[in-house]
Amino acid sequence: MECQKEKNLERCNCTYPSCSKKGMCCECLHYHLKNRQLPACCFPPEIEKTYDRSFETFAKLVLEKKI
Repeated sequence: MECQKEKNLERCNCTYPSCSKKGMCCECLHYHLKNRQLPACCFPPEIEKTYDRSFETFAKLVLEKKI
């Protein structure tokens, strides 16, 4: 499968300035899962900006019905 980086960038909401994985969803997902995190696209903008992409934060947001 060929990466569609340009198309992926249209919907990538990662705000980390020096992210080398922007638009490369497979690499992004692999990186974050290895670190017990989810990628930016799983979080609302106000949470994504904090860079806390932990499983725990995601679970908390689900329980609070914010996701």
